[in-house]
Formats: sequence, C-alpha cells, structure tokens
Amino acid sequence: METYPKTHLLIRGTEINYLFICPTKLWYFSKGITMEQESEYVDLGKFLHEQSYFGEEKNIKIGPISIDFIKRGDIIEVHEVKKGKSMEKAHEMQALYYIYYLKKLGIRARAILNYPKLRETKEITLEGREKEVEDSIREIERIKSLPVPPKPVKTKKCKKCAYYELCWV
Repeated sequence: METYPKTHLLIRGTEINYLFICPTKLWYFSKGITMEQESEYVDLGKFLHEQSYFGEEKNIKIGPISIDFIKRGDIIEVHEVKKGKSMEKAHEMQALYYIYYLKKLGIRARAILNYPKLRETKEITLEGREKEVEDSIREIERIKSLPVPPKPVKTKKCKKCAYYELCWV
C-alpha cells in the first residue's frame, strides 16, 4: 500500500464534498473564501440538522473533520445529516473520507447518511473503496495547489450555490 504524506489527514470533509460538487467551489473554499454564511440553502441545512436527532451529541470535531453526530458501539457509527439526495455522491464520499480518516487513527467505523426530510438512511462502509478516497485526496491536493481556480462548469446546481456570483456575475 502506498504511503501518503500527513497532509492527507488535514483535508476537511467539506473539501471532499466540494470536490464532487464543483472543483471551482473547492478551490475558493480552500483559499479561505467562504460564501456560505450568505446562503439561504446553507441556513436551511443547518436548521434541519439542529431540528433532527435530538439527544445526540452533535458536531463532533476530530482534527480537521466535523461529524454531525456519532453513535458508539463495537464499531463507531458516523452520522451525516443531509437535506436531499441530489448530491448523494458528494455525501457518500464525505462519509467515506470520515471513516477512512478514523481508520488511519486506528478507529473502526462505518457511516450512515441520514436524510430526515426523506425519512431515509444509507449505510456506507470503506470496504474496497480506500483507493477511491485516496484518489480523491490526491485530486483535492492538486486543485488546492493551482494558482487560479479551475474554470467553472455551469450546471443546474450553480443557481443555488453560494459561490454563484464569483463564478458567473
């Protein structure tokens, strides 16, 4: 198995998520340009997170990652709360990264994606997917090292994006 520099343990879950949503957004975010505080969609997501899963300890921070909530048992259950499935690949990869990160710390874990509005959950395991996570880490590091943001690609997601004005106005 290839060894990786310790910088791969400095990747934030949001960066993994943004890689699969928009590399341009990832670049801006990685440079400290955050627009989410202005977004009504982000506010809606935060509200949903706060109003769901009462009794759970929320926003668990471990190094650079921030997990929505954890359930302890023989295997740690990492839970991520999401509004809907339109960006399910990004959600899945973020959850995979969390359990990959924990594995590097010697902690066995699995992840559960929670979609409270849909009343659905999806279990995520790392088995057979470590290379996919490691490839994503390498791509994030490549994008973050660029001197300028990658050229944006206009999609349906752009209209709801907090970074819309940076890319398209």
